[in-house]
Amino acid sequence: MNRYLDLFLAWLVAEKGLSANTRSAYAADLGRYLDFLDSRQRPAPDNVLSSDIADFLAQERERGLAPRSRARLLSAIRMFHKFLLIERYATLNPVTTIEAPRTLKKLPSFLSATEVEALLTATCGDRPEDIRDRAMLELLYATGLRVSELVNLKKRELNLEVGYLMTVGKGNKERLVPVGETARLRVADYIERVRNRQDPDGQHEKLFLSRLDEAMTRQAFWNIIKKRALVAGVRTSISPHTLRHSFATHLLANGADLRSVQMMLGHADLSTTQIYTHVTQERLKQLHRQLHPRG
Repeated sequence: MNRYLDLFLAWLVAEKGLSANTRSAYAADLGRYLDFLDSRQRPAPDNVLSSDIADFLAQERERGLAPRSRARLLSAIRMFHKFLLIERYATLNPVTTIEAPRTLKKLPSFLSATEVEALLTATCGDRPEDIRDRAMLELLYATGLRVSELVNLKKRELNLEVGYLMTVGKGNKERLVPVGETARLRVADYIERVRNRQDPDGQHEKLFLSRLDEAMTRQAFWNIIKKRALVAGVRTSISPHTLRHSFATHLLANGADLRSVQMMLGHADLSTTQIYTHVTQERLKQLHRQLHPRG
């Protein structure tokens, strides 16, 4: 069965336009699934039984995989068997009777405006890495970019004079995102004082570079934001995605309309953006409980 994996991954890129990160996630999930099928001696797609899939998911549950992760795993398996049918490698679909694990919708964590200010202030300083980190964090909070979109941002995709950037999100979809004045100033400062000196001949197309004059990676930026949060004294569990959540939550809390936030975040479905309305409603409930005399 493993021989079909590379065919499926190539099909994902060609037909669905999925990113390299999503492709890697599918490869990891399906690699375990196909190894399980091999252990059960299922050499061909039509040999796979619904009970095999149910037993595999049960094994993953016993291994400690959370319901949300198992639901993602089942989604990958569904897509894989759909591909086998479409490309006529199979005539049967064993996934049709399998139900997804029940998952509780987890509200995204976000920072308060005070915590965001503390995080951004933690980048004060005149070292090249301070100037770069300040620009990256300001831009992330100002635009709500995904971390992959931030580190892959090219110099030519940013227009500081007009105040917008162009990014390529999930499904290779392009979108324009406005950039606020503070972020524009921070990025301009980084370009003038650091970026142009690192790469005077313009050899690198990526905007943000590491100290080794290489393109910034997701892992490196994850470490940066963790380090800056520690300096800032931010106690909330934080990741690059936390600033994206904060961007959306703060916009909605201050009166932005849902459709505009959806466009800026690059969500294909409005229901994905609606989770942030639940966040703001839950925050109001907490404030009411804390502050109302009969809360």
